[in-house]
Amino acid sequence: MLDIPLRVRVDVETLLAAQNDMGVCDAFEQYAPVGKPNAMNAPHPPKVAGIDSTVPAPAHTVAPAPAAPATTSVSSPNAPGALLQDRLAGWVSDLTTLHELTERLVRTDALADALQEVLRAGAALVGARRGLVVLEPDDGLGPDTTIGLGLARADLGHIETVPRSSMSYGRILDGLPGGDGEIAQPDLLAEDGLDPRHREVAARLGYAACYALPLSTAGAGRLGAAVWLYDEPAEPSERRRHLVGLYTRHATEHLARLIEVERTRACMATMAEELLPSRLPRVAGVRLAARHRTGPRGGGDWYDALPLPDAALGLAVGSVTGSGASAIAAMGRLRASLRAYAVMEGEDPVAVLSDLELLLRLTEPARSATALFAYCEPALRKITLAGAGHCPPLLIGERRTDFVETTVSAPLGMLACWEAPSVELCAEPGETVLLYTDGLLHRTGDATDRAFARLHAAAAGVPRTLRGDPGAVADHVLRTVLPDGQDEADSQEDVVLLAAHFE
Repeated sequence: MLDIPLRVRVDVETLLAAQNDMGVCDAFEQYAPVGKPNAMNAPHPPKVAGIDSTVPAPAHTVAPAPAAPATTSVSSPNAPGALLQDRLAGWVSDLTTLHELTERLVRTDALADALQEVLRAGAALVGARRGLVVLEPDDGLGPDTTIGLGLARADLGHIETVPRSSMSYGRILDGLPGGDGEIAQPDLLAEDGLDPRHREVAARLGYAACYALPLSTAGAGRLGAAVWLYDEPAEPSERRRHLVGLYTRHATEHLARLIEVERTRACMATMAEELLPSRLPRVAGVRLAARHRTGPRGGGDWYDALPLPDAALGLAVGSVTGSGASAIAAMGRLRASLRAYAVMEGEDPVAVLSDLELLLRLTEPARSATALFAYCEPALRKITLAGAGHCPPLLIGERRTDFVETTVSAPLGMLACWEAPSVELCAEPGETVLLYTDGLLHRTGDATDRAFARLHAAAAGVPRTLRGDPGAVADHVLRTVLPDGQDEADSQEDVVLLAAHFE
């Protein structure tokens, strides 16, 4: 407990009357004697629980204490100290709660997780059980999403059928009158002007009141709106409103940063996808399928399939060192160059990779890359391939599942002059040749030999009913090598699979 000096003479009746109009700090500033500053009347009190304590607490941070009779207030010297101790203890408790909630929020690094945390923390602060947040940045650049707390996807669908102008979040997002601040509707079903559809949805979902706040920052503008729903007619107290207002002020700054990260990731993924083939060619005698997973920072893994003269087909996969925009740009240049070399001399994969290595060494001497190019003759089911530091292809058939024996060679850009012999193989009818990048192996987290063993086991375990479909083969291998959604989860490694099934 705090020890209040007896020299601080505060009239109890005056303090009780003033506590409804000022915070604790203001009361001390007005009634404490002027003199040497101490811990109680210092002009800049220290920070408490990570929250800037220079922001004065409102009058409702702690519920006002009932006024004591005048006869007892004057005769009891300990009453002022007990009152101030209670108010300070409540203030510290509130700030500690805000500190814990904001600490949990800043530990989130994904936008969806942060929005869920905002909903949970806000529900605890305002005393609600359910809620939703509608993310719709006013700059129109997205991302736009709606996330619910205690609401199923079907419930959110019902809410979205209500006209936006009738919903509190719609008034905030559309800038309608009354939508520039908090919106409290303590008894929805009792409102005379409530939209009939809103009344119907509220009765179906079982909420009778709501409280909404805009999510906006000075720099990023309006990001969205958060709405909390009450099962019974209710509204948050002034103290709860103040706390949730402080929390959302800090939360929106964190959300704004995550939105920028999400936009950057989406832009990088779009760039990478646009630099890859929009569709695979159709060539008689062979069917193709490709799977591509891009990491959050964007990587340089790529694939290509292009028809060549004499009814031939060129298949290529590769990986450029690095990540981000520079790696994606280098990948695009490398792929475009390989296509040109393949058209001119595709029947000789070694010449294609030699030209590609020379180009890489002259134009980007600080970068290296791995690549594999295969010249396919579907009518003969004959494949001639060469690799530069790349993983060997996998041949999947009814009677065999084997890695293709390729010569050991260095990646492009590692040697002064790259050259390695090519390898020829013939596929049986119904067999599939699987080309992939090393990101598939790296995402497993296993050692190289164990990762190759896992890949071989996954390919050998493809059900017979799926072996005639190259897309099904690629999906099975991807899900088996990377189970439990690891193929979709964020990773620093890109993954590329290119499957060619010979008829």
